[in-house]
Amino acid sequence: MVEVVLYIDVIATLDIVHDLKKMGWVIHKDFDFAYHKAIYNDFTGYNREPEESEHSVFTFYNDSNASYFMLRWG
Repeated sequence: MVEVVLYIDVIATLDIVHDLKKMGWVIHKDFDFAYHKAIYNDFTGYNREPEESEHSVFTFYNDSNASYFMLRWG
């Protein structure tokens, strides 16, 4: 199992998932994905830099799929 993290927004994440499904890859069999929104700490005043940037985690169950993914989108 290989995890790939991309710092992209939710629209780009869904576009990639759509492309993977169009290629015939199956969720929960070939890959999984999770989108994580940015996390802000509003208790530190006017600091609007996120503590954690928005990102997506793609998990692959086959090393060759992960390699192809990184070459195309990484």
